Formats: sequence, structure tokens, C-alpha cells
Amino acid sequence: MKLLPKHSCAALLLFGATSFASAELPLTIEDLITAKGKVTLDATFSYANSNQQGVAAGEPIIVQTGPTSFITIPTRIGETRTDTDTSVATAGLRYGLTKDAELYGRSSYLWNSSRSSSFSDTSSNSSNRFSDAWLGLNYRFLKDGETPALLGFVEAALAERLKESSSTAKSWLAGATSYSVVDPVVLSLTAAYRFNQERRDGVQRYTPGNFLLLNPSLAFAANDRVTLTGGVQWLSRQPDRIDGVSQSFRRTTTDLNFGVAYGLSDATSVAFSATTNASGSSGSSVRINLLHSFDKASTPASQPTFKKGNAS
Repeated sequence: MKLLPKHSCAALLLFGATSFASAELPLTIEDLITAKGKVTLDATFSYANSNQQGVAAGEPIIVQTGPTSFITIPTRIGETRTDTDTSVATAGLRYGLTKDAELYGRSSYLWNSSRSSSFSDTSSNSSNRFSDAWLGLNYRFLKDGETPALLGFVEAALAERLKESSSTAKSWLAGATSYSVVDPVVLSLTAAYRFNQERRDGVQRYTPGNFLLLNPSLAFAANDRVTLTGGVQWLSRQPDRIDGVSQSFRRTTTDLNFGVAYGLSDATSVAFSATTNASGSSGSSVRINLLHSFDKASTPASQPTFKKGNAS
């Protein structure tokens, strides 16, 4: 099998569908799981804009911070039109437990600005706060070879901040990614399910809606340093419940994803991705990710030192 250039694989795994719930993955396919005893830094900045009209039940705003990670922001009941800007900074670390297993954690902080109108009344508000912290495990079941590669992940919320209260271990997510390298293209499919338990938010009992996500994608290695990606993301989300009462009905959305990534060195990559809504009302978002592996030398990208990765 022919192989993709090292930093082309880096870009693909940074923000394509082959990434896990831990957000974006490492530099090469052969290093898909952080090497045993080594550490990888993962930092992401996300921005999302949402516009809602005729909202009677306060539909939540969902901000995607990684391929399968989301932040849910409840909105006020009774708003007839709202426009919201949300920015989220996420920092995470990944640690190699074995050659096939990786422990990871991440934490997010958000800034939110909302404008709303109802008949002749208008208002605006802004806030910033800690959002959540997660702990998870990635495991490689199969390498890419005679059959496509298969990797699985599971994670739990250590802490989540709501409007008035915080919760611990009330949200869980599990999923899998499969990919196949057909030089210079990588085909991949990610599936994930998030389960949310009831938690207290002030005097109310609040249960965020569970969701199922499917994300097929394609990545093209333009050269040793640059990869272009594109795909489709389908999300089916159950309604939130307050005091046991459903606030809406099950909703589905389809988003188009595209992006580009660049390998700065053997140790560092930066990626830009954008998501736009094709059906539904989830708005659009952009995401910038920086990934640095501490077990590799930071060879400047201007030097011709890039080598082929090894997918098998």
C-alpha cells in the first residue's frame, strides 16, 4: 500500500472524521495513539453563530468544539428572535498508556453574547464562564491493512456548568472511527452516541437531550505539509427535559464540513475547519486547532525533512 506524507496524515487526523471525542488527533497515522509514556498537547478555539426565530420553548444552542464534542447552552423561554455569538477555548492533554491505548482529558471555557427581540422590546446580554471538563480513553482495535482501521473511544464529563448549578459524571459519550488509506486519499467514518442523565440546575431538574452522530469524510493529501478535508455530519438529538417535561421534539440536522491543515514541524500542526448548516437551524461555526507532541523534535517546516508515514 502506498502511504500518505507525514503531515498530510497529521492534517487529516487533526480535524477530520477520523478524530476522536478527545478533539483532534496526532501527527501521523502510525502515531494515531500517543506513544506509551508520552504526552500530546491539544488546544482548540471555536466560534459559532446561531440565529433563532419564533423560539417559544427556548431551544438550546449547540457549539461544536471537536469532531464529536459539543457544548449545549440553554436559551431563555419566550424569546421570539435571538442572535448569539459563542466562543469556546479548549485545552487538553493526551497520555499514552500502551501502544494501543491513550488516556485524555480536556477542559473548556466559553464566552457568550446574545441579542434578542420580542415585539417592540429588545435586549442584550453577555457572559463568560467555565464550561466543562472531560476524561476519556482511546483504544486501537485494528490497524489499516487488509481491513480498514478501527478505533474506539469512551469519555465521561468530570464537571459541567449549567445556568445556576454544576454537575458531575452526568454525561457520557462512546463511539468508534474506521478509516482506510487509498493514497493520496483517506476515507473515514465516525459514529458516536452521547447519553445525558438528569441533573439539578437551581431548583429545576434538567436533562439535556441525548444525541447520535454520523460523520463520513474524505481527506486529500495535497503535499507533504497540507491536507484538504471535506465531509457530511448528521446529528439526531432528543429534546431537553425540564422537571420531566419535554421542551420540544426530536430534531435532526445535516452539516457540511471542510478544512485545511498545515504541518509546522515534525512536532506541531495547525488546522482550520468550518461547518455550515445544510438542513436544520444550527447556524455555522469555525474551529482552529493546534497540536504539539512532546516526544518529537520540533524540526522547522522550512527544511525538507518530511518523511512518509506508515498506515500499517
